[in-house]
Amino acid sequence: MTNSIKLIGVVGAGQMGLGIAQVFATSGFEVLLNDNNKIALSNSSEVIKANLKKAINKGRLHENDGISSVKKIKSEFDISQLGKCDLIIEAATEDEKVKHGIFKDLIPHLQPHTILTSNTSSISITRLAARTDRPEKFMGCHFMKPAPVMQLVELVRGIATNEETANCLKDLVKKIGKISTNSEDFPAFIVNRILMPMINEGIYALYEGVGTVESIDNSMRLGANHPMGPLELADFIGLDTCLAIMNTLHDGLADTKYRPCPLLVKYVEANWLGRKNKIGFYNYKGEKPVPTR
Repeated sequence: MTNSIKLIGVVGAGQMGLGIAQVFATSGFEVLLNDNNKIALSNSSEVIKANLKKAINKGRLHENDGISSVKKIKSEFDISQLGKCDLIIEAATEDEKVKHGIFKDLIPHLQPHTILTSNTSSISITRLAARTDRPEKFMGCHFMKPAPVMQLVELVRGIATNEETANCLKDLVKKIGKISTNSEDFPAFIVNRILMPMINEGIYALYEGVGTVESIDNSMRLGANHPMGPLELADFIGLDTCLAIMNTLHDGLADTKYRPCPLLVKYVEANWLGRKNKIGFYNYKGEKPVPTR
């Protein structure tokens, strides 16, 4: 069935969507990229070109492959045009209502064989699938950030996902040079079920005055050999995304250990979301990041 997948649709021209589009294009697939934000969509080609140039400069990609990859990605503002795709990956914001709306708009235009997937990092796949016309052809396909660099793709079956769909996605992940893990459909799956409470605890350590931003991040980088400290990583992921995942864990598992730190809530209320808008636990507006606390 993997061989029948030729055209990939990606909904969402944010960092994740662009990264996923790049991964498939560099693996030889034709990609249709959609977003309801015309500015983001019109800028997508230049962003992808810049990302490909970085990959070439770092030796992760051959220059000829980079040039051919750009030509394989086409932007499409009209979501109905994604109906001709064999596989669609929804990579919009981590908001269940938004995701339901996207699938509702897609369904009237899909081919019978089209597989639907979501790149959600925490929302129930079973619940998303149940609102579509093809729960058996629906699966979680969670790429790690940044998608072109990170090797893992977390595959999540909903209660209705059939074997054919699961095997197709597993084969496809291998075909694009990634490694898959299988997760059951519980809140935040595997990676974020473990990662987000650690980040949240790092924010609590800051909130309670256990350490400064620098001391907390340096402690985990140098003491636990993490490539990024928890606060730096939270900024990289996006504090709004971190909060959404913690809320999903807290609501879905009803355990106080998943309660989002009030400081995380406050930063999101202030629209201090991290790297995406240049301020979070660090200020990114100067030559080098400076802690904000």
